[in-house]
Amino acid sequence: METILGLCIGIGLSAACGFRVFVPLLVMSVASLIGWFEPMKGFEWLAMPSVCIGLAVATVCEIGAYYIPWVDNALDTVATPAAMMAGTLTTMAASTGEMSQFASWAAAIIVGGGTAGAVQLSTVAVRGVSTATTGGIANPVVSTGEWISALIVSLLSFVVPVLVVIVGIILMVIVIRWVRKKRQENSIQSSNA
Repeated sequence: METILGLCIGIGLSAACGFRVFVPLLVMSVASLIGWFEPMKGFEWLAMPSVCIGLAVATVCEIGAYYIPWVDNALDTVATPAAMMAGTLTTMAASTGEMSQFASWAAAIIVGGGTAGAVQLSTVAVRGVSTATTGGIANPVVSTGEWISALIVSLLSFVVPVLVVIVGIILMVIVIRWVRKKRQENSIQSSNA
């Protein structure tokens, strides 16, 4: 049961990495410092105050950069592989010692990196639709929603990890359907013009 709980925490945190790379890592670091979370062996560095400060600075810089027009779209190019790496790390750090190193890393790469990548690609699609339909005017609203989602999902991953995974799957389905609908509407409008 502890292994499943650890994976659920990792999946929730990796989903949050898809919204913002540094927010879940900062939440993990703060949770480690206050005793809510004990990272897996080898990830004790998350509980260092200097790492927490560094992650806080990186988080503020990342959130701020997404409010700069056109930089937000350029950041998505870098953020996609970074989110997958961060998702892998958060899942690995949340895994318990009950699994072998190989199984832990395999789960972290496949589940954590895959989840972060899927969420990140969804946010890229939403930002693309926002840019195409509003000329980028709505992108700050999208950015605000993304970093708030990253924070909420990160916090809830520690409080109700199984629920976060279930809700995350449901929301992914909704977002994918919404993006497909918007693309179809745009292609219909383009073909009529």
